[in-house]
Amino acid sequence: HEREHDREISELAAKHSEEMEKLRAELKEEQKQLLEELQQQMAATHRAEHEQAQLQSQTLHSLELEALRLTLNNMHTSQLELTQSNLRKEKETALMELREMLNDKRAQEVAILQSRHQLEWERIKEQCLKEKEDL
Repeated sequence: HEREHDREISELAAKHSEEMEKLRAELKEEQKQLLEELQQQMAATHRAEHEQAQLQSQTLHSLELEALRLTLNNMHTSQLELTQSNLRKEKETALMELREMLNDKRAQEVAILQSRHQLEWERIKEQCLKEKEDL
């Protein structure tokens, strides 16, 4: 009876040991699968974070470029306005100088014409007096 009992205990111990090995193998396989899933999730998360960081970097770069474009556009507009203002002042100055020059020339021509007119008037007056005397 004792031998039978020992044999049953041995069989149970062998069965228990076999089941423990089987459970260890299943547990090891399950851990392996979970580790692979975790690695895949971590890789996917890393890719997503990397893509988001790239997108943010591109967005920031685009915003910086837009800001630079607007700044350059404003500077160009300011430069154009300054140039227009300078050209307007130069034009006004040139027109004033031309007006003064034309007024001076006109005054000279008027003086010359008045002088000629005076001389002509005096010549005609003298001619009239001479003709009166002759008559």
